[in-house]
Amino acid sequence: MREDNNVAVLKKAYAHWSENKETAFQNWMDLLADNVRFRSLADGHEAMAFTRTCNCKNDVLRYFEELASEWDMVDFQMDEFVAQGDRVVAIGNCHWRHMKTGKDVLTPKVDIFTMQDGKIVDIFELYDTHKAITATR
Repeated sequence: MREDNNVAVLKKAYAHWSENKETAFQNWMDLLADNVRFRSLADGHEAMAFTRTCNCKNDVLRYFEELASEWDMVDFQMDEFVAQGDRVVAIGNCHWRHMKTGKDVLTPKVDIFTMQDGKIVDIFELYDTHKAITATR
């Protein structure tokens, strides 16, 4: 079943991400379609400019590199996966520390994926942007 396969791919990717922290983004890159679209709820806010919309794999790589240069991942757990057709919603929590301010952000996290032929073609991430932006100041 396609839904089961998509969930299995994402569970494995999140486990790798959680174990290897923010340095493990190559694993994600291997799962992305070349023309992937990646959007973040912060939508490029000046305090988190790296969250601007990505329209290809190179943009997503830039996102990960800039994220890792500004934030340390303390913990990242996705506990629930809901799938229907090509869409998978991952639900969990994450804990990040802003490098310049030393402030921590613990927030619920929801990632919405669309997949085609085993590749991720669209991602929309949701989290407490107010907490994240406040932690940068």
